[in-house]
Amino acid sequence: MTRSARLAQGFSNVGHSYAHIMMLLYPTVVIALEAELRMSYGELLMLMLPGNLLFGAAALPAGWLGDRWSTQGMMVTFFVGMGAAAVLTGFMSTASGLLVGLTLIGLFAAIYHPVGMSWLVRNAENRGKALGFNGVFGSLGLASAALIAGVLTDAIHWRAAFIVPGVVSIATGLALLFFIRSGLVHDRHPEAKPKTAPPHRGAMVRAFVVLSVTMLCTGLVYQSMSTAFPKVLAERLPDLTGGTAAGAGVMVSIVYFLAMGLQLLGGHLADRHSMRNVYILTYALQVPLLALAAYVSGLPLYFALMATALLGTVTIPVENSLLSHYSPAKWRGTAFGAKFVLALGVSALGVPIVAGIHAATGEFYWYFVLLASLAIVVVVAGWLLPQDKPARVTGPAVTVDRAT
Repeated sequence: MTRSARLAQGFSNVGHSYAHIMMLLYPTVVIALEAELRMSYGELLMLMLPGNLLFGAAALPAGWLGDRWSTQGMMVTFFVGMGAAAVLTGFMSTASGLLVGLTLIGLFAAIYHPVGMSWLVRNAENRGKALGFNGVFGSLGLASAALIAGVLTDAIHWRAAFIVPGVVSIATGLALLFFIRSGLVHDRHPEAKPKTAPPHRGAMVRAFVVLSVTMLCTGLVYQSMSTAFPKVLAERLPDLTGGTAAGAGVMVSIVYFLAMGLQLLGGHLADRHSMRNVYILTYALQVPLLALAAYVSGLPLYFALMATALLGTVTIPVENSLLSHYSPAKWRGTAFGAKFVLALGVSALGVPIVAGIHAATGEFYWYFVLLASLAIVVVVAGWLLPQDKPARVTGPAVTVDRAT
């Protein structure tokens, strides 16, 4: 692996953490905003909807630009733009101002998944392992977002929860720009030799159709779970969280910190076993756990949600490996962009679903019933995926960014 490839993987991994941190600061901060802005939880939560929609919807054009223009240029735009948007959000004082800031965060954060993951896969000798390691950084972002937001909100002010991470993101983008200008990171490099025989066209089409359904469902589970988690814990575990942003943030962070290492397990399973079978199994196990969460509170609820999060974490590199396996190398960024339009864009409907269910019922019973139903859909649809059987191939595969 070249020095440029190693640096590319490093910035890609860090970017994965940043993307999830920025998108998940607000669900914890909102706990403190209820009193300051005198708005309900549901009303405040809806302010993040446009940003969440763009987080997915803008992924497709971002992936296309990464394929046709420059992966590295798009990544600099990601770091600097997202950081600037976060700083701007920290200076807003009204609901409409927060709406603008959160929307801009979602727009720039959308660049990461199609561009950063395509960049990573291009340099990976073992895709499952690389995606698993990258997933650890994503889980680190998930785990630390609530903690960062909660601690900065309670220790300083909710504004610091946006401004501090924003400054760090801008600095990272400027560092990447320096490496690019110095020639240490460049657009032109070979793609690592694949470990498995490429699938035929029919299998590619079939897999993408099935994955379009499953990725929408898994995206809805992820989006709504990450949004609702702090509020669920604040309401159903008041003795442990104290009903505060920091308390809920710590409890959420514990779950995602425990989940981090399981991304590596998911990557290992994707490299060594049938990706299809692992994908189906992990969601089949989540069905009874989500059903249980609808009925219980306190520690039983916490452990049920923890197990669900752990299984979902195992699934992430498996799903990404499936998509990478069934997409042509020269359009991989666009393929990942299409995925995240579904997984993060359309599934942003999870935000109004959470807000609507909570506003109508005052609790989360029907929310967990819905998640269990979505997990069942993933299991049933997963059986329609082609059965993948690893087969060794030889010969290099090379892709060149169309940068000038």
